Amino acid sequence: MAIKLITEWLSTDKRKTERVLMKSRSLFEHNHKIADNFSLSESIVVFPGDCLNLMHYIPDESLQLIVTSPPYNIGKEYERKLHLDMYLQQQAQIIRECTRTLSPKGSICWQVGNYVDRGAIIPLDTILYPIFSALGLKMRNRIVWHFEHGLHCSRRFSGRYETIIWFTKSDEYVFNLDPVRIPQKYPGKKYFKGPKAGQYSCNPLGKNPGDVWAIPNVKSNHVEKTEHPCQFPVELIERLVLSLTNEGDWVLDPFLGTGTTIIAAIRHGRRGVGAEIVPKYIELARTRIRQEIDGVLRTRPMDKPIYDPVEAGNSLAVTPWDKKHLQQMTLFEKSARFGKGR
Repeated sequence: MAIKLITEWLSTDKRKTERVLMKSRSLFEHNHKIADNFSLSESIVVFPGDCLNLMHYIPDESLQLIVTSPPYNIGKEYERKLHLDMYLQQQAQIIRECTRTLSPKGSICWQVGNYVDRGAIIPLDTILYPIFSALGLKMRNRIVWHFEHGLHCSRRFSGRYETIIWFTKSDEYVFNLDPVRIPQKYPGKKYFKGPKAGQYSCNPLGKNPGDVWAIPNVKSNHVEKTEHPCQFPVELIERLVLSLTNEGDWVLDPFLGTGTTIIAAIRHGRRGVGAEIVPKYIELARTRIRQEIDGVLRTRPMDKPIYDPVEAGNSLAVTPWDKKHLQQMTLFEKSARFGKGR
């Protein structure tokens, strides 16, 4: 019975995905235009310029979701490193405009990491929170995005997560849980007492994904990798688009980068708009969006399990060192993942 429930859930989810893709294609099949300037009559807008200039053209309360990963003020090629106070002033100005354009039922998701100052880290979400709060926005979740690849630190633990701080404009906001449910850990679990004793206790559609999301980041061997140094995966934004918007809604990314947010939006029948100041990324975003419209863009599927080199039998997962001389290896030997349970 449990296997039947899982099979039904997977087949239902597949049919749902196919319906969404068909509706998405129908929304754009007669309008393949990628506009430069915002208009409510458009479906896809890639604005070549500063996001504040773009938002000047966006009417009040017209956007359902604003999701972005702003510059972290660490001196990447697409940003000018500022004094932290100036950086926060700049962010406050943008967030204020985002709030103006946000629907009363809309959401803002700010995906950030750490600002690094002479070796000391400052979590950007902690210092950005007062800006959102002062504008009357309410935090609904602080989502931890966990990944396994990145810089290897020698004087502190290597950073393997960033955060998404999710705010809403009111208490009446869009939240669709069913499209983003994940498989139950124990689908065969039943109530053991009470009036429902013997019945399955979990939701057959899956469980709430929680606020810790393990999604691979886009590094060198990722199928979505481009020349952009800080590109986030499409599946990360898909989860936000599906849960916080409805079909036909507008989704904005003030720092568009390679177009990931618009790709996630139009894939699921939403409208997408974003601003980007770097010419090569503007062209790259346009190219990737066009590939998505044509159905040829390669991305990592939302439901794909995270690759485990041990389970896959990858020879690189076998240690070449003599375990007898490496006390640290006992930590791995005791791990169920490495073949020895507790």
